[in-house]
Amino acid sequence: MAKADLMDFDKALELFEPVLGFEVHVELNTRTKMFSSAPNPANNEFHDAEPNTLLTPVCLGLPGSLPVVNEQAVRYSISFGLALGCQIASSSRFARKNYFYPDLSKNYQISQYDEPIAFDGSVEVELASGRTVTVGIERAHMEEDAGKLTHVGGATGRIQGAEYSLVDYNRAGVPLVEVVTKMITGAEHDAPELAKAYVAAIRDIVLALGISEARMERGNLRCDANVSLSPRGSGKLGTRTETKNVNSLRSVERAVRYEIQRQAAILHRGGTITQETRHWHEDTGTTSPGRPKSDSDDYRYFPEPDLLPVEPSAELIEQLRAALPEAPAVHRRRLKEAWGFTDLEFQDVANAGLLVELEETVAAGAAPAQARKWWTGEISRLANASSVDPASLVSPANVAALVALIEAGEITDRIAREVLEGVIAGEGTPAEVVEKRGLKVVSDDTLLIAAIDEALAAQPDVLEKIRDGKVQAAGAVIGAVMKAMKGQADAARVRELVLERANA
Repeated sequence: MAKADLMDFDKALELFEPVLGFEVHVELNTRTKMFSSAPNPANNEFHDAEPNTLLTPVCLGLPGSLPVVNEQAVRYSISFGLALGCQIASSSRFARKNYFYPDLSKNYQISQYDEPIAFDGSVEVELASGRTVTVGIERAHMEEDAGKLTHVGGATGRIQGAEYSLVDYNRAGVPLVEVVTKMITGAEHDAPELAKAYVAAIRDIVLALGISEARMERGNLRCDANVSLSPRGSGKLGTRTETKNVNSLRSVERAVRYEIQRQAAILHRGGTITQETRHWHEDTGTTSPGRPKSDSDDYRYFPEPDLLPVEPSAELIEQLRAALPEAPAVHRRRLKEAWGFTDLEFQDVANAGLLVELEETVAAGAAPAQARKWWTGEISRLANASSVDPASLVSPANVAALVALIEAGEITDRIAREVLEGVIAGEGTPAEVVEKRGLKVVSDDTLLIAAIDEALAAQPDVLEKIRDGKVQAAGAVIGAVMKAMKGQADAARVRELVLERANA
């Protein structure tokens, strides 16, 4: 549906009540896959491997191969469940989820259905307004990921219109934990922001536990967003859609807003909503139909006959509970105090979903104020212009290195913006970009004095004005020198030399 068919968001909320639900898939960074000894490409060390090289017969479901549960994945899953405030099942069971898809060669996925490892929890989500929303967790269950299809020859990168498709099974069998929320009502106008804040909260928990890289742009963490609309005051639930595999915080927010507006427009003119999966298109900010959404009965779940139930001991559960890191909310309060930020400054960073990046930048040596300045300023501006997440453009280590060059006086803020663009373009580290482009600040007094003398020759009255107490007159000379040296002069040193000239 074209954007022209959307209903105004405020009007949509006058007529309908949004009902939300989220399924977040988290790839675990174990060394091997969920049910085999194959290396796990979710771990960065293997992420860029050649297609179809990280496989065993178990990954492909070849006859005679048998799965074995990854113990570390179970431990990670229990820790994750505990961090979500869930109860941990004394006994949970794997099941076969049956469906055909080319990237699941055995025609079923090993997952958990009615006996998950963790269930009945909640997550506190804080919005920009200060409002706190408790999101109920239905369950967190273990499963394996599917492979990856690449559709070649079409205009959209999807199967429609493609000439052929390629399948890479490297990801098949990667350990996943899927977190499923309970039905979320009462979000109202905050629904899009709540979607973004909830996924950010899950990402914070995962990173604090150290169980996943949680990089949405690489698929380590993916969100399926369920949206339905209930006619206001009717008490009747609407038909839901599921927007699949949204891979950035910004996109989650935009996808939920779009679906509310799209569904409202259809319902208002007497149409019906199709229960289906939908694809999110970052470039157009729209969703498009995927496939009719199946109910659980259609998957013909039955207990996995090749695996025993998972029965963690009470001692193991308590051991993992005791090892949990501080809760993200407590962590945020500690960071705010350590960084000396005002409520507004800290909220700006939190709202932008940049707390992790800021913390890593500070850990790499940057001052908190400088780290905040660059992440929420120039980096976010460039990200918005490209409709991507700031974290996908540059690493915290490179931002810290950029700040270090500024603090050392080797580049100015103005030059730093050009250096940043070079880093994003893949030209290397900040120091390498400075070297390649010849951007280092000129601090040689001989060169600076020559440029100052040339500027004073064009403005002979400046020195007299300074001697008469009008020190601000030096700005005209400083500006001329900076322009002549293409912004690469040390402005502070230029000012010192101009004043020395006047005093002499």
